[in-house]
Amino acid sequence: MSTPVLIMFLILAGIVSGIVSAVASMASLVSYPALLIAGCSPVMANITSTAALIFTGPGVLLASAQKMKGHWEEFGGYCLFLLTGAATGGLLLIAFPGKIFEKIVPFLVLFSSIGLMAANGRKKNEARPKKRAKFKIVLAYIGLFMGGMYSGYFGAAAGVLHLICINYLSSDDFYTVNAMKDIVGALANLVALIVFIFGAHVNWLMAFSMAIGLFIGGFIGQYSIKYLSLRIVSWITFGFSIILAGWLFWQAY
Repeated sequence: MSTPVLIMFLILAGIVSGIVSAVASMASLVSYPALLIAGCSPVMANITSTAALIFTGPGVLLASAQKMKGHWEEFGGYCLFLLTGAATGGLLLIAFPGKIFEKIVPFLVLFSSIGLMAANGRKKNEARPKKRAKFKIVLAYIGLFMGGMYSGYFGAAAGVLHLICINYLSSDDFYTVNAMKDIVGALANLVALIVFIFGAHVNWLMAFSMAIGLFIGGFIGQYSIKYLSLRIVSWITFGFSIILAGWLFWQAY
């Protein structure tokens, strides 16, 4: 496709991807296949998508500034684990961009979405103290690190993994947790991108084009989710997960 058409296609894909990220934690459902259609190789599509997805964060932050007041210290704790993992995952992608991980990813996407469905099905949208076993808290923080590593390495449905862990650790309402998930996910992509800049090639034209759409979509998505019940959000996530898992399975096998 011509350059103007390519840019418009990626901006529109970015808008849809940003909305899907906020509503269903599945930005890669749109961004990754869109970049493959645009002509990227699988690894290049992943790296370019990572670069573009950074701009979901500012859109989410703009829409969720009030919700985030008083939560920045808690947010910083999640960042420590997740961003360390993202740097590790980025280094692994540069060192080992093989096919083995791509064959595992479809199953990770599906299992993650099932876990999120189970977690959301038991929760109401209200802030309240929770009783948590200490070993499960440790596992959740390990999960944040692993989710960050997964985000830096491949990234498809990484938001689902982040949301599961933060949703367990936090006593905040779901919409605040969801905003934290999107912002920390954007920061994880930024860390991974910094690693990529020194060890891989980024298609900046495609990345910036999609980033414009992601900024708009992230802003719209945070407002849209306020008008949906958590049950609907869970089912949307699950449905998108099956689609993404099927697409990735077809690509890998």
